[in-house]
Amino acid sequence: MATGRTHRPATRSRGIPEATVARLPLYLRALTALSERSVPTVSSEELAAAAGVNSAKLRKDFSYLGSYGTRGVGYDVEYLVYQISRELGLTQDWPVVIVGIGNLGAALAGYGGFASRGFRVAALIDADPAMTGRPVAGIPVQHSDDLERIVEDDGVSIGVIATPAGVAQQVCDRLVAAGVTSILNFAPTVLSVPDGVDVRKVDLSIELQILAFHEQRKAGEDAGADDGAEHTPAAVPPAPRGATGTDSRKGPDGDVPAVMPA
Repeated sequence: MATGRTHRPATRSRGIPEATVARLPLYLRALTALSERSVPTVSSEELAAAAGVNSAKLRKDFSYLGSYGTRGVGYDVEYLVYQISRELGLTQDWPVVIVGIGNLGAALAGYGGFASRGFRVAALIDADPAMTGRPVAGIPVQHSDDLERIVEDDGVSIGVIATPAGVAQQVCDRLVAAGVTSILNFAPTVLSVPDGVDVRKVDLSIELQILAFHEQRKAGEDAGADDGAEHTPAAVPPAPRGATGTDSRKGPDGDVPAVMPA
C-alpha cells in the first residue's frame, strides 16, 4: 500500500475548488451511511439533503469529479464512495503522528474513525518523561526528543498538534523541518508555516463562541416578538468601584476584553 510521503491527492492538479474539496468529506460520510444500509443508488436531492447542501451545488461539485449520475436513476453509491475516497487520497495509507498526549491527545489517539478513513496513527509523542512508554489506546507514547527520527522512520506527512498554545509553534517548526507537510492544529493559537505546508485549525472555543452569538440573537428575536412586551433598554450592570468608564475587570493576563481572542 502506498504511503502518504510518496503520494499526494490529485485534487489541486485537477483544478477542483477548495470549497468543493471541503464538501467532499460531507458527501463521503453520507454515502458511507447509505452503503452500510446496502442502498445501491441515490438521487442528487436525497444525497444533498443528507450532506446538508443544496442539490444544484452537489451536482456542480460532482461535475469536477466527472460524475454526472444517470437521469431517472441517480448516482451509484459504491462508485461515488470509491471516486471521492480516491480524490481525497483515502485509498492509500496516511501515517499520522499526534504530538501532545493530554486529555485531548489521548482522546484523538483512541478515535476509531481514523483507521476506517485511511489514516494510521503511527506514533504518539509527548514532552513529559513520565509519559514515555505508557500505552495510550494501545500505542506506547514516545518522547518528543525523538520526534524527527519518528517522522523519518514512519514516513509521516501529517502531524496533529494537541499541545498547549505556548509550545505549539515550536512543535510545528520541528514537524515541518522533519518533513511534515500537513498539520491539524488543536492548540488555541495561529501557526506560522512556510509555503507548501497546509494547516487546518480546530478551535472548539471559537465554535462555541459562534454558537453563543447565534443563541443571543435568537433570544433577542424571541423577546422582540412577544406581544405586549415592553421594549426597554437592557439593564446595565453597575460599574465596579473605582471604575472610570472602562471595563476594569481583571483576569490572570490583565484586562478581560469584550470578546476573548482565539
